[in-house]
This record gives sequence, structure tokens and C-alpha cells, in this order.
Amino acid sequence: MMQRTVFRRAALLAQQAALESSLPTKNMIMMLRLDRCMSSVSIPPPACMLRPLEAPFRYLFGPGPSNVPPRVLAAGGRPIIGHLHPEMYEIMNDIKKGIQYAFQTENNMTISMSGSGHAAMECAVFNTVEPGESVLVAINGIWGERVAEIAERIGAKVHTMVKPPGGYFTNEEIEQAMAKHKPVLFFLTHGESSAGLCHPVDGIGDVCRKHNCLFLVDTVASLGAAPIFMDKQNIDILYTGSQKALNAPPGTAPISFNERACHKMFNRKTKPVSYLFDMTHLSNYWGCDGQPARLYHHTGPVSGFFALRESLAILAETGLEESWRHHKEVAAHLYKGLEDLGLKLFIKDKDLRLPSVTTFAIPDGYNWREMLTYIMKHHQMEMTGGLGPSVGLVIRVGLMGYNCQKTNADLALAALEDALKHCKKSKA
Repeated sequence: MMQRTVFRRAALLAQQAALESSLPTKNMIMMLRLDRCMSSVSIPPPACMLRPLEAPFRYLFGPGPSNVPPRVLAAGGRPIIGHLHPEMYEIMNDIKKGIQYAFQTENNMTISMSGSGHAAMECAVFNTVEPGESVLVAINGIWGERVAEIAERIGAKVHTMVKPPGGYFTNEEIEQAMAKHKPVLFFLTHGESSAGLCHPVDGIGDVCRKHNCLFLVDTVASLGAAPIFMDKQNIDILYTGSQKALNAPPGTAPISFNERACHKMFNRKTKPVSYLFDMTHLSNYWGCDGQPARLYHHTGPVSGFFALRESLAILAETGLEESWRHHKEVAAHLYKGLEDLGLKLFIKDKDLRLPSVTTFAIPDGYNWREMLTYIMKHHQMEMTGGLGPSVGLVIRVGLMGYNCQKTNADLALAALEDALKHCKKSKA
């Protein structure tokens, strides 16, 4: 019994010694406090950064971005390679060919911007317009307003043709304005998503050539959803964004320049205001300038280019004509459902409606913000109100690319019907 007690005391003493050796001594605590005082870090790690990333699932039935198909998400999740590796150049070459197909152009000067549609918008203006030159901008929604401001900021003499949201310009009106202002560049939005209008393009390129003016067209909301033919329609500069009917994540923006545009931008008297968007450098980075070597200009969004390449592959597999037909068919299904709910389509002329983004007038007596908040809360679904000059006039429903399905149109219609039943209606 005595021996067992001795052993037990020895074990307890050993445990206590081990515990004391693992605890910080008074000197150690003093050293830790001194080390903290001498640290150059005064801001602690934010608590939010110590939690896992969370992002909810949403039905993105607004004007963009749209939900991205799993195949494109998987492409964007592939292992990173160097932005100057030969394999990356091959992927960029594929992207160039995919854009040429989507734009229906043989232009060599075809690339993707490292940025959203606004990057392509600025690239087009920055490279083809110099301070003091005349620019003509057709404004029937927010995108014309943006281009006018961009051109104004670089010192151009900006002239505008303005119509209310949903309005369109005749070729005669455009030619009269060109004859008056003698612009070097004319801008038109093909898919005006803020109003839901698909603007006619035929013949405008011919008018521009007659007046020695470059024709710049925005197809961010329309490419893949509505027909556009860059070469046949004599469009000099065309751009789009990745996040709408193309169904890639936001962050890349295809753009193409024909020979007329290249002659103008490569014979400037002054350098473009942006180094990042200077086509002298970007044309080399994309292998469009005929030089044997591609030199470092900037680090392109490698994962974004993976995703863009895959989205262009899906469009090529589907076929442009089938994509246009499908968007038109689903849009027609949505139009009928909206009218059955008693809602009034904003664009009266069926031929002028943008298939990818449908607009309807805010129903009488309803608060559009309340309706959209209700739909988001109860249906996890994004729809949006107007933008720029169309704010307070319309609600916008976007069904494009991966989201362009009649089942999704039915989900959107059910959510709208629910909102109309449960949101307060004024007695006006």
C-alpha cells in the first residue's frame, strides 16, 4: 500500500512538472508583451475574414449578370497558368476566333478587354477620338449618356441626339445630324437594356461611310440574343460584355476594330489617355499586330479568359441562328404571360423589343421597389427597375443565355403574380 502511494505521488509530481514547463513563465509573458508593442501591425485581422465565404443562390432574372452554367464555372475553376505561357496564347487565339464568329466579322483586330463592358466602351472611344474632334452620340437610354460623358472627359466636342427611353432614330435623322456636326465617330446602342429596346442597325454603317465617320455599336445586352452582322452592316467598332447572353462571369469584354477604325487609331497625333486601354499595346498582347513576339503589357484575367473561351464554345456549338431563335421564342412566351397578368409591355413595337431584356410599365398604384424587394425576399429572384432615364418607368426581366428557358419565364411570372397579390396597392 505504501509503495502504491509513492508511485501515485511521483506520477502527480511528473504531471505537474510537465504542465508547468508548458505554461509561459513570467519572463516569457513579458517578452510576448514586448514583442506585441514592437509589432508594426496595429490593425488586427478582421473577424469577417476569419469566417468562410458565403454567397446565396439567386435567380438572376435582371438585365445581367445572368446565372452561369456549370460548364463555364468549371472552366473558370481550372488551375491557373501564366498569362504569357504559350498555352495561354492558344486560349486567347481561340477566344479571338470565337468573338469573330459571334460578331460575324473577319477583322484581325479582335480581342477581349480585361474588364467589363465599360472597359470596351472606353477603349473604343479612347483609341479613336482625339481632343477637339467631333463625336455624335445617340441617346435613348443610359449607355448613350455614358459614352457622351466618356468622350467629353477626353476633350471631344460631343453632340447628342436624344429621345426618351424606348425611342429610336431613323437613318434620315442620323444622316441629318452627321451632315450638321461632321463627327469622326457615331455611337449607337444596339441592345438598350435600360429600356428593353433593340435598335435597327441596317443602313447606318453606309451613312457613316458616306460622311467619313466611324460607326461604334454597343451589343453588351444583345449579343447572342439578337442578330448582328459586323461586316455586312458596315460596323467599324463593335463590343460586348461577357456576363449577359454569353453567360460568362463579369470581367471580360470582347471588342473588334475593322481596317477603317485601325487606320484612325494607329495614325493619331496624340497618345490615348489610357495606357491600359492603348490598342498599340493590346494589339501586340493579343497577337494582332503581326509582330513575332508578344510583349508584357498587363496581367490578363486568366480564369476569366478560361470562362469566356468556354462560353464562346457553347455559343459556337449552339449556333448563332439557333441562339437568336431560342431567345425570341422564350421572350414571346414571357410577353404573353406578362400581358395575361394585366401588365403593359413598355416597347409597343414587337420588332423593336430586345429579346434578352423585357421591360413592362410599372403597374398603376404599385411601388416598384416594394415589388422587387418582395420578389427577392420570397422567391430569391432578382428583377430590377429602370436605369438612368428609365428609372420609375419600367421593371426589367432578363432571360438570357443559360437562363433563357420557358421554365424560368414561368418562375418569373409566378413571382410577379405573387407580388401583385401581396404588395400594397394605393387607392389612387
